[in-house]
Amino acid sequence: MAAPPPALSWALPLLAALAGAAGPQSFELPGAPIDNIEVSGGAVLVAGGSCLYELRPELRPRRRVVPAAGQGCGEPPGMRSNLLLYYEEAGGVGVLLTGWTQDGGACQVWEQPSYRQRLNQSEVVSCLPDGSTAGVVFQQAGAWYLAVAATYSTSADTNHLHCEPSKSDKETVITVRRMVNLKSEEELGIIKRREEPLHFVDALQWGDHLFFPYYTLKARLGNNTEPPSMAVLRQLRSSESGLTLQGHVYLDCGCRSLIISSSLVRQGERGWWVGVFRHSRSAKAWNTTAVCIFGMEEMKEQACASTHFNMNGKSCEPQSIKKLPTLIHSGLVAVYGTVVLNRIVLFLGTDDGQLLKAILNEDMKSNCPEVLYEIEEETSIFPKLRLDPVNNNYIYLSSANKVRRIPVANCGRFASEQECLSAKDPYCGWCSLNRRCTLKENCTHSNSINGWYNISHAPDKDLKILLSFPAKYQVVVTANVSKILTFCMIKIVTAVETFYENVVLKNSSCFCNLTTPMITDNDCLVLEASLSSSSWNITQTFQLKNCSRCIHKGECASCEWIRVSPATTCQDDCNATASKRITTAQKTEHISIQSIEPLWISTLGKSEITVKGENFTRASGIKLILTGITGCKPDVIKVRNVLNDTQMTFALPPTRKEAKSICIQANGKKCSPPMTLHYVSLPSCYRITPNTSWISGGRKITTTGRNFNVVDSVIISDDQRSNLTVSRCPGNASEYHYLTPSLSHATEGKVVDMMLKVDTTFIPCVKLHYQPDPVFINYQLHTELDPDLELKIYKENDNLNISKTEVEVYLSYMTGAQTKKIWFSVQNITKKPDRSTILCKFKREGTDKIDFSTVKVFVKLGNFEHEVKPTSSHIYLYVLILLPIVVGVIIAAFIVTRYKSKELTRKQSQQLELLEYEIRKEIREGFAELQMDELDVVDSFGTVPFLDYKHFALRTFFPESGGFASIFSEEMPQSRDQTSKDESFNMLHALICNKNFLVTLIHTLEKQKNFSVKDRCLFASFLTIALQTKLVYLTHILEVLTRDLMEQSSNVQPKLLLRRTESVVEKLLTNWMSVCLSGFLRETIGEPFYLLVTTLNQRINKGPVDAITCKALYTLNEDWLLWQVSEFKTVTVNIIFEKIPENESGDACQTIQVNVLDCDTIGQAKEKSLQAFFNKNGFLYGLQLDEIGLELVSEEQQRELLDIDGSSEVMEDGIRKLNTIGHYEISNGATIKVFKKKANSRSDVDYSDEHCHLILPDSEANKDVKGAGHKGKQKFKVKEMYLTKLLSTKVAIHSVVEKLFRSIWSLPNNKAPVAIKYFFDFLDAQAESKKITDPDVVHIWKTNSLPLRFWVNILKNPQFVFDIKKTSHIDGCLSVIAQAFMDAFSLAEQTLGKEAPTNKLLYAKDIPLYKKEVKAYYKAIRDLPPLTTAEVEEFLAQESKKHENEFNEKVALFEIYKYIVKYYDEIVSKLERERGFEEVQKQLQQVKALFDEKKKCKWH
Repeated sequence: MAAPPPALSWALPLLAALAGAAGPQSFELPGAPIDNIEVSGGAVLVAGGSCLYELRPELRPRRRVVPAAGQGCGEPPGMRSNLLLYYEEAGGVGVLLTGWTQDGGACQVWEQPSYRQRLNQSEVVSCLPDGSTAGVVFQQAGAWYLAVAATYSTSADTNHLHCEPSKSDKETVITVRRMVNLKSEEELGIIKRREEPLHFVDALQWGDHLFFPYYTLKARLGNNTEPPSMAVLRQLRSSESGLTLQGHVYLDCGCRSLIISSSLVRQGERGWWVGVFRHSRSAKAWNTTAVCIFGMEEMKEQACASTHFNMNGKSCEPQSIKKLPTLIHSGLVAVYGTVVLNRIVLFLGTDDGQLLKAILNEDMKSNCPEVLYEIEEETSIFPKLRLDPVNNNYIYLSSANKVRRIPVANCGRFASEQECLSAKDPYCGWCSLNRRCTLKENCTHSNSINGWYNISHAPDKDLKILLSFPAKYQVVVTANVSKILTFCMIKIVTAVETFYENVVLKNSSCFCNLTTPMITDNDCLVLEASLSSSSWNITQTFQLKNCSRCIHKGECASCEWIRVSPATTCQDDCNATASKRITTAQKTEHISIQSIEPLWISTLGKSEITVKGENFTRASGIKLILTGITGCKPDVIKVRNVLNDTQMTFALPPTRKEAKSICIQANGKKCSPPMTLHYVSLPSCYRITPNTSWISGGRKITTTGRNFNVVDSVIISDDQRSNLTVSRCPGNASEYHYLTPSLSHATEGKVVDMMLKVDTTFIPCVKLHYQPDPVFINYQLHTELDPDLELKIYKENDNLNISKTEVEVYLSYMTGAQTKKIWFSVQNITKKPDRSTILCKFKREGTDKIDFSTVKVFVKLGNFEHEVKPTSSHIYLYVLILLPIVVGVIIAAFIVTRYKSKELTRKQSQQLELLEYEIRKEIREGFAELQMDELDVVDSFGTVPFLDYKHFALRTFFPESGGFASIFSEEMPQSRDQTSKDESFNMLHALICNKNFLVTLIHTLEKQKNFSVKDRCLFASFLTIALQTKLVYLTHILEVLTRDLMEQSSNVQPKLLLRRTESVVEKLLTNWMSVCLSGFLRETIGEPFYLLVTTLNQRINKGPVDAITCKALYTLNEDWLLWQVSEFKTVTVNIIFEKIPENESGDACQTIQVNVLDCDTIGQAKEKSLQAFFNKNGFLYGLQLDEIGLELVSEEQQRELLDIDGSSEVMEDGIRKLNTIGHYEISNGATIKVFKKKANSRSDVDYSDEHCHLILPDSEANKDVKGAGHKGKQKFKVKEMYLTKLLSTKVAIHSVVEKLFRSIWSLPNNKAPVAIKYFFDFLDAQAESKKITDPDVVHIWKTNSLPLRFWVNILKNPQFVFDIKKTSHIDGCLSVIAQAFMDAFSLAEQTLGKEAPTNKLLYAKDIPLYKKEVKAYYKAIRDLPPLTTAEVEEFLAQESKKHENEFNEKVALFEIYKYIVKYYDEIVSKLERERGFEEVQKQLQQVKALFDEKKKCKWH
C-alpha cells in the first residue's frame, strides 16, 4: 500500500493510524481462506482449510483440531466451516460447537480446553458450498438448546453435491435441538419455509426471543426490490421446552435488499441490531451499502407476518420498519458494535481491506468514520469482527487467510488535550502525567483522580444547540449553556449548495433571516449551526421536517427538528416518484451533464477531470460537490476552467480510499444526478510478461498488478534518457499493455526502470531487460512441395524467448518490374543447443510463378526488420574441394582398420549376445519374483528371548564399554573398616543429591578441555546408575540441564538441540528414556521387533548367502547384496534326527523335511536343519552347530558331508571352494542323517582368505574386500540387474516393518507412556516460555529427544533387548529400516533423483504416509490431558522401586568420585566463586578426606 505524501493534511490521520498499527500481530492459515472466527473465554478460534485453530489472544497458535469429517488440514478440499459457537456451562466448563459442510452438514460438540469430543451429529448445518447457516445456543429451564437456521436446499439442482435433505425436510429452515443429541424434534420447533429459499445472516438472542436476519435468494437478482427481513422466535411457557415462530418483519434500509453483516449492541436495558445492507445490483456505486440500526423491542413487537414461513398460529399483514441509513458507503462488508462510556462504537470492514471506526452520538448519528487500519493487499474483510476477549482494546480483523489483531484506537494522533477530548473517541483520554492522548491502559497512574481524562471531562460534553423560529423567515440559535458567544454561523445545506446567511450575534444567542427559504419537495430542510465561546466551540446539523408553514407563515406546531450527522441531506423515497422528480429536475436545469471523465482516480487526487454536457457558458456559480461516507463533510469545488459550451474542468483534492458521489450544480439549482467517483490506492505492479525486449523495441509487454485504471501513462527511464513516455492508453484495473520503445543508443544489453505516471507522481513498477537484437544466420527454402512453400530460418540462441506469435516472416520476389510479397505462417520455433529454427509455411493458390533467383526473406519483430541472407556460395565451393580429400582419408582409414577390427567385432558380438540374454533373463525373473513371491512368516516363534532389565540397561548405558557390565554385577570387596567405607559413600551420595552442587559440578566438568565426549557419556551413565532409586530427583536434574542447554543453543540454532551426544544431559536423556520406557518396550514393542528380526533372518536365508562374506541375494542393503550368484535351485531333503541324551524333551528318532539350496555349504545346511527342528518342535535339538555332522544315506554307501574334504575344488592360486549340496549331487528326496561328532573329531574348517564360496576370486566385490585380483570364470554380471532383490525383500517384510513402526507411534487405549507425555509437554512449555512460535522447532526437539536418542538406538541394536547375536548383515539391513524410521520424523521434503542411494529410494513412497502418521502421533500426545506432578512422581517412584538392588551403586559412586578428584581444584575454584556453596565445600572436603584415608588403609 502506497502512502500519500505527508504534506497532505487530509492524510495525516490515516498515516498516524498506519504508523500505530505497523506490523500488527497476526496469524496466517496455511494455504486456505478463513471460513469462520469466534472468541472464547481466553482464546481466538479460527476455522479454515478443513481445520480448527485455537490461538492465544495475541494470535500465537495454541492448538490445531481436525474435525471428525476431515482427513487432515486441507482434506477433503472444499470442506467449509459455517458454524462456530462457544458457551460456558455451569461450573465454567467451556463448550465449543462447530459445523462443517462435510457429512451432510455435520456438527461436533467439544469440551474445552481438552477438546474432548462429546458429540458428532450429521445433517445439522447446511452442506451446500454457499449455503447459509446461523445458530445461537440458549438456556431454558436449566437445559441447553441450539437454534439453527440454515439453507438446507435451494431451487437449483444440487444433487451432484450429495447433500440434498429428505423430501420431508426440504423446506426446513429453522430447527431447535437439544445440545445433548443435536437432533431436530417437532415439539422443540421445526420451522419450514414456503416456496422461496432463504439466506440467513446471523442468529441473536434478546431476552426470551431469538432473532434471525435473512433475505430471499431471489433478492440477489438485480431487479428485486423486496427488502430483507428479521424472523423472530419466542420461547414457550417455562413449563414447556422449545420455541415457536412469532413471525417476521421487513427491514427497510433505503431499498437495499441484501444483508451482509450483523451485530447486536447491548446498551443497558436497550438493545440495538446493527446491519450492513447492500443493493443487489452488481455495479459498485457510492451508495451501494449502508448501515441501519433497528431497536430490538421494535422488531419484536412488529414481527407477525408469515410471508416466507408456514405458520400454525395467527399471522398479520407484513409490517415494514423503515430506517434512514446511519452510514452510507460504497463497500461495507462487516460490522461489529460495542458500547464504551455509553457511546455506541461501530467497527466496519470494507471490501477493499479497510477497518473503519464510527462513533454515534446520543441521537444515533455518526461522526466522520476514522480509518483504523488498511490491508496492503486490499483483500476484502471477513464479515465477522470480534473484540479481544482478554483485552478489549484490540479487535480481530480477518481477511483472506490471515487474522490480524488491531488496536481499537489511535489516540496518539491527537497532539493536544483539546484535540483529544473534542474528538469524542470514548477509548481515548488525556494522560496528564505523560502529557499525551492515550488509551487508559497506556497511561501511568490512570486510576488516580486527575490521572486520565476521557470524553466525560470535555468542556462541551453536555453542550447542545437549540433552535427556535420567533418570526417568519427567521431562525434563532442558542446553546443550552448560557455563555457569551464569540462566534456564530448558520448555513442551510442542500444537495445543491450551501447558502451563507446574514447572522446577527447577541450575547448568548444569534439569529438570521432566511432570505431564500429553501424547502424541498418532501418539506425537508438541513441546517448547520456553529457556536463558539471562550472555552468551547460546537457545530451541529439539524434536519427540519414539515417546517414550510412555520418558516413561511409562522405556524410551527407540526415542525420537527432533529440533530443529524454533518453530511446528511434530505432523503428521497425509493419509488417511482423519485425518478420522476429527477427527470423533471433535469428538464428544468439550465445545464445538462453527459459524462465526467475519469471516474477512477488515485487517492492523490486529480489535477484535471473533464465534464462534458451543454450550456456551460451560460451558467454561473458552477460547483462540483463531492460526498463520501456519511458523517464526513462534502467537498464543494469551484469550476477550474470552462473550456467552451460543452466542456469544463475541475481539480479534485486528495482524499482517502472510497467511492464518492459526484454531481454538478449551477445557478443555485439542484445538483445533477449523482455519479460515482472511485478513489483508489496508488497502482502497484506484480509481474511483467515478457520481461525482456530487443533493442529495436516494439515488443508487446503485459504488466499485471492493481489499480492500473488510474494510470495516466507508462514511463521508461535509463541512465541516458529519463521519463520516456511509452503508452498513454489507460488499461483495465489489473492489466496494462504497451509496446517497448527503441533504445537506439544502446549497443549491448541494458536494464531500464519502468514507472507508472499517476497525475504528477511517478511510481516505480518493474525493471525491463533489453537484449541485443536477434541474429538470424541463414534460411532454407523448400520448393519441392510445389505449390506449397516451406521456409526454415535459423537464428542464434538468445535470452529473448521469442514466441511464434511475435514473429512475422515474408518473402519478396520480382515479377517483371514489380515486387511482390508472400506472408508466411509461422508454425513453430524449436531451440537446439547450437541454434534455433523458425519453421514457416505458405500455401499458394494461384498459378503465379516465383522467380527464386530474386527471392529475399525478411523477418519482422516489432520495430526490428531484418533481411535474412542465404548461406554463401563460397562455402559450397570449399565443401566441394575438401569433400574428395575427406572421403579419401576415410576410405584409407577404413581399409587399414577393417581387418584389425573384424575379429574383435565378432568376439564382441558374441559377448554382447550373451550379456543381453543374461540381462533379459535376470530382469524377467526379478519381475516375476516381485509379483509372485511370498514369504511364509513364522507365526509362532516361541517365547521372545528378552534380556533382563540389568543387562538391557547396561547395554544401552555402555554400548561401547562392555567391561562395565561385569563390575556392576559384582559386589564390592569387604573392607576392614566397613563403617568408614560406608560413611564415605554415604556422604558422596548425599553430596550428589544436592541439586545445586550436582548441576554446578556437571557444568564445571563440561568446561574442561580434556573432559572428552566419551567421559561425558560415561559420567552420565554412572550418574544414572547412582540415582537409579531416585528417579524423581534425576528427572529434576534432567529438567535443569535441558533448560541450560536450551539457553546455550538458542543463541546459535535452536533446531540443533539434542541432535548430537556432546553433553552430559544428552546422554542422560538417552539413559532416562531407557529406564522409563523399558516396560513399554517389553510389553508393546518387543514382540513386533523380534518378529522383524526373525523375518529378516528368514528372508536372507531364503536365497544364496556367501559363507565367506555373508553377502546375500535377498537383502535390504545394497552393500550386502550378493550379485555374483549363479543359477540355483531348491532341494528338499529328509533330515533324520536321532534320539540324543542332551535332548530330554525330544521323542524317539524323527524325520523332518528341510528345504535347502544346491548352492548352500554343508555348514549352512546344518543351520537350516537345526532351525527346522526348532520351528517344528518349539525347542532346540540339544547340540550346537559345531557338535553335529551330516551323513548322506543311500543304498550304496553312507558318506559324511563336509565343507572341505578331498573332493573340494581347488582354484587358481590354491584357493579352495567350499563344498555345497550341489557338489555332492544331492537331489530331491535324499536322506541325510544328523549325528553327534566324536569329541576328538576334526571340527569344521576356520574359513580364511584361502577359501571361497559363491564369490569367486575374479569378482570385483572380492577384490574390494580381499584386495586380490584373479582371473576367473564368472562373467557378464552387472550389479544393478539385481537391485530388484532389494525391493522384493522390502515387499516381503513390509507388513512386519509397518506393524513395528505403528506400535511405536500409536497410543494404545489413547494413552501415551508417562515419560513421553511428560517430556513432550516439558518441551512445549519451554518453547512457549522462550516465545518460540515456529512449530518446526518443537517438532525437531521432540524428534531429537525420543526417536533419535532412543528408538533408533534400539532398532539398530536388537541385542540390547533380546538374547540374540546380531550379524553384520542384519546390522546393515536394520540400518536401512532405521533410516526410513528417522525420515518419517523429518520435516524436510525429500527430493530424490535417479542417482539417490538405494536405501533412500527403497522407502521413498512410504515416507509421506509415515510423516502424516508421525504428525498425528505428536498431535495426539499434545492433545492428551496434561499430567499432574503427582502422576509423574508416582510413576517415577514405581520405576525406582522396580530397580532396587539391580546395580552395585557404590561402583558408580566411586567412578563419579574419580572424576571429582581429577578436576578437584577446578571444582573447588568454581564453588568458591559462587555464592551459597560454603557448606557444600566443607562436605566435599570431608568426602575427599574419607576417600584419601581409605586409600592409605589399602597400603597398610
